[in-house]
Amino acid sequence: MKSVFLTGTALAGIIFNAAPVLAASKADILTNYANIAEAKYQDSLHTAKQLQSAVEALIASPSAEALEAARAAWIASRVPYQQSEVFRFGNAIVDDWEGKVNAWPLDEGLIDYVDASYGGPSDENALAALNVIANPSFDLSGKSIDTSKITPELLSDTLHEADGIEANVATGYHAIEFLLWGQDLKGTEHGAGDRPWTDYASGEDCTGGHCDRRGEYLKAATDLLVSDLEWMAAQWSASGEARGTLLGDEDVGISAMLTGMGSLSYGEQAGERMRLGLMLNDPEEEHDCFSDNTHNSHYYDGLGVQNVYLGEYVRVSGELVSGPSLSDLVSASDSSLDSEMRSKLATTMQALGRIKLTAEAGTSYDQMLEAGNSAGEALIMGGVNGLVDQTRSIERVVKLLSLDGLEFEGSDSLDNPSAVFQ
Repeated sequence: MKSVFLTGTALAGIIFNAAPVLAASKADILTNYANIAEAKYQDSLHTAKQLQSAVEALIASPSAEALEAARAAWIASRVPYQQSEVFRFGNAIVDDWEGKVNAWPLDEGLIDYVDASYGGPSDENALAALNVIANPSFDLSGKSIDTSKITPELLSDTLHEADGIEANVATGYHAIEFLLWGQDLKGTEHGAGDRPWTDYASGEDCTGGHCDRRGEYLKAATDLLVSDLEWMAAQWSASGEARGTLLGDEDVGISAMLTGMGSLSYGEQAGERMRLGLMLNDPEEEHDCFSDNTHNSHYYDGLGVQNVYLGEYVRVSGELVSGPSLSDLVSASDSSLDSEMRSKLATTMQALGRIKLTAEAGTSYDQMLEAGNSAGEALIMGGVNGLVDQTRSIERVVKLLSLDGLEFEGSDSLDNPSAVFQ
């Protein structure tokens, strides 16, 4: 009799009459979800430390090359962090913390010099053009604030959301982004901000004024980002509060997973980050508006949602973190719904991938937002429609698992478009 040797690939295509695979336990699914969260925040911390090193090199020896290296490190740091945003809406500990590291949009005049077209203080924000870098003190609610030393504590405890105004963003990725790129004054034309490296130079080579204080601010903001990410990574460790809370109640934990998927897909990304900017044709509504990195932010946000459903994440090192997933849980009860969910997630990623590839080929996201750019509108709406459509399937998963009472974040741009222009 002729012997036949099958490779692993060939074996994968054969169905054996074995006992049915048991559905993944909720406890195992939640443990894998927590492991992925820990890995993403560890990767975010790792890349933030690389950014920190690049920033320190820029401040120590300013040059065009050092500024470009810091910008590249910032863009690289966004890859793991954006994939972590799916943990935000269902996990209160993340949502309460997130504003420290990823708040946007911001009134950048609070931080540094801006173009005259930006304007000055407004009824909505008296500190909109404060320029703390140029001022060793300022008045806040009738109290004089000493800013002669720009420290992480000054940024986090006093300046961030000063006067209770959310647009007073003094910390996190986008404050750092502004300090590395400066304002993008090109509107819907191609090109990001082009802050000169000499904004960090010394003596007569300094442009923009107060270069030493600009360096102090950039270092303080970057150091603070690292410490904030250290804290969040620890919350998902074996003894961390985020992990403990998640595992404390299995149904609540599964609800947190689906709430994060649905809220990021629908109200946050499809609505506030994509549809709203398109309706207003406004590049100021871009998520990474100074660096023109928005195409990547959208792509990795979408990938984060897919990660949670499939229970897998590829670390920046290339290591795969994977295990029991929501897909396993759904498939055990309704394999057709699982196939539908997987298909819609893949469709969304294709649409977001087209935006990413188009931007990388030279048509930036803010050009796609230009009024009358039908091709750009079609690209963005492809992403929006994919995200909205996958949310409908997420809602079906919620119903299948009898998780009553879940509510996803909404957006006027999707739910009440006329309100956007009122």
